[in-house]
Amino acid sequence: MGRSVMVTGGNRGIGLAVATALAADGDRVAVTHRDSTPPDGLLGVRAEMTDPESIDTAFRQAEDAHGPVEVLVVNAGITRDKLLLRMDEQDFTDVVDVNLHGAFRTVRRAVRGMLRARWGRIVLISSMTYAYGAPGQVNYASAKAGMLGMARSLAWELGPRNITVNVVAPGLIDTAMSHGITADRRAHLLSITPLGRAGETADVAAAVRYLAGESGRFVTGAVLPVSGGLGLGG
Repeated sequence: MGRSVMVTGGNRGIGLAVATALAADGDRVAVTHRDSTPPDGLLGVRAEMTDPESIDTAFRQAEDAHGPVEVLVVNAGITRDKLLLRMDEQDFTDVVDVNLHGAFRTVRRAVRGMLRARWGRIVLISSMTYAYGAPGQVNYASAKAGMLGMARSLAWELGPRNITVNVVAPGLIDTAMSHGITADRRAHLLSITPLGRAGETADVAAAVRYLAGESGRFVTGAVLPVSGGLGLGG
């Protein structure tokens, strides 16, 4: 019957690619979304990453349909790019609240069932921005860097219950979000990417499948760059 999986922000981009790949493997996949609905074969549950009650409702809907969540992929996130002197406190707080605090809220809810089952897989989708930084992304880079400390601390806490926690850090990936950057910025990122090209969402999905699957059973607290070498050594 496959596993019960939840992918936050799984209705588009990287999240949708991950959800679709896991569903193709036979897993029962629920995706959180705010507006657009997911394609056939995926259970859509509305959730707001800043609202613990909304997250709890989404989990209950997924659990009613698929059973306790066994694999969690935290992908939901936002950007509010501005240079520091133009970034107000709300711009910073909103991004950290959704991207990092939202990850905390979601993982905390998911581990209830995983602890009872003494098994689970958690994958946090970060960004290589944590390593190389980016002008105008103090808020985003801070949140994505925070995911590393979160994953490594949770690896210690949850490892004794056979729950792995890992991070996937994409570089420049062809998504609607990446298409919003300027041509100059894109050219710069490609110039510091050893493979010299952007990745595809399927590349990230493959990394998640590995970490969430049997092959990745002895990997925890790790950061897996999917970046074409962008941020090499970070």
